[in-house]
Amino acid sequence: MTAPEFSRLVDVRQADGLVQQLVPTADERAALARRFALVSIDSLSAELVLARKDRTVSATGRLLAEIVQSCAVSGEDLPVSIDEPLAFRFVPEADHAPGEEEVELDAEDCDEIDYSGSHVDIGEAVAQSLALAIDPYAEGPGAEEARRRAGLLDESATGPFAALAALKKPR
Repeated sequence: MTAPEFSRLVDVRQADGLVQQLVPTADERAALARRFALVSIDSLSAELVLARKDRTVSATGRLLAEIVQSCAVSGEDLPVSIDEPLAFRFVPEADHAPGEEEVELDAEDCDEIDYSGSHVDIGEAVAQSLALAIDPYAEGPGAEEARRRAGLLDESATGPFAALAALKKPR
């Protein structure tokens, strides 16, 4: 397994009340951009406040990023600002063997991140949150013109299915 591009380990025993400012290096931002198929990550920062109860660590804070991604239609560079709240709960991996019992998840369980050992990786959690904040269908100002050049727009047709109808026309 490859090491995460943006790893920041925190000892669970020292997590209670800890405030962490996370800012990746230029190399880490470039590696994350490759991982998430972005043109670039110009800036990325997160501030997290950690709390611990037994071996469960909660982290709340905010993610700020300036990224450049490709327009989903034209492929042109599209600058995007991201400002997202963060909330994680790191829980120790289950102590049962795989396949031993079926596990049911509640909606509350979906924000949980399993960990083993004595450390949690808040950097990787922030990186995954960035990935979830990226709109894979983001369109830039040139999207309509790109559709028009590709023949995907029928100027006379209207309604939600007009573009789909244009796809069915023989070329």
